[in-house]
Amino acid sequence: MNVNAQQRPALRDIRRRTVAVADGPAVTVTPPTAERLPATVTADVPGVDLAAWLAASREPLRELLHSHGAVLFRGFGISGAEGLERLVLAVSPEAMNYVYGSTPRTREMRQVYTSTEYPASESIPMHNELAYATIWPMRLWFLSDRAAQTGGATPLADSRRVYERIPQDVRDRFAAHGVMYVRNYGSGMDLTWQQAFETEDPAEVERFCADSGIEFTWLPGRRLRTQQVAQAVVRHPVTGEWAWFNQAHLFHTVSLPADVRGSLLEALDPIDLPRNALYGDGTPIEDEVIATINAAFDAEYRAEAWSDGDVLLIDNVLTAHGRQPYTGPRKVLVAMAEPASSVPGGER
Repeated sequence: MNVNAQQRPALRDIRRRTVAVADGPAVTVTPPTAERLPATVTADVPGVDLAAWLAASREPLRELLHSHGAVLFRGFGISGAEGLERLVLAVSPEAMNYVYGSTPRTREMRQVYTSTEYPASESIPMHNELAYATIWPMRLWFLSDRAAQTGGATPLADSRRVYERIPQDVRDRFAAHGVMYVRNYGSGMDLTWQQAFETEDPAEVERFCADSGIEFTWLPGRRLRTQQVAQAVVRHPVTGEWAWFNQAHLFHTVSLPADVRGSLLEALDPIDLPRNALYGDGTPIEDEVIATINAAFDAEYRAEAWSDGDVLLIDNVLTAHGRQPYTGPRKVLVAMAEPASSVPGGER
């Protein structure tokens, strides 16, 4: 059942409160003071079993997540891939693999991966996970297994507010047509198809593409091109709110350094670029439109430093995330759960 945004309690009506579970210690839930994200859950005493609290508090957790878009769990002493997986399985039995991924990761165990393995000096722009696909995780779990010496936060942005900041005419065009993503694997500037699809078998790739509505072309040298039109905006299945939900700004060529972009556009036709984003009807997305989208994300950018053992749960439709540059060792683990899907367009 959809719930209109106006039916949710206003932020000023939500107070810091202690939430107890049967036969167990209490935790304290603290909503943010000025923003909708994230709410914070802390243990009142050492040794609280967070997995047990999660399993016994699914409805309060769901309400927190839908009101604030993200929940930070702090002080529970969670560590390692097994620790994160136990939390995920306590409330989200449908864990997902990172098939059709777009960034390098290492699988730690089953459906637990490292966060994107880009150089520490680089920022990762705000995005909703797998929003370039027609099937994506509804929930994302992050574990700060080792916080960086400096920087390294996982910033958040409210996708509802990002949607509201983007001009109506831009929203309407994206909503009507969706976004077309073109990827060429094996160029040396992106993942290989073996990495993206987690297989060495071309037949498995073809089956996945057929099941997911992805057009594919095998090119000389065992290279692969895929093309898919996916949603640009989605309506949250529970809250009924519209959210900006795509990765056009990440796949578009304007996201590249100017010299790299210039060299690629001189050497290659648009269809041959390592990755590109177009309107769903195949027409180019204007640079100034991408600048408008980036400005909307920048305006909603919120960041809090990680501490060792922190766990962050986000609603992947309501909340976008990124990564700050950092120094020193850093290890953040990620799990994805509860597959969801949509189609471009629809009533707005």
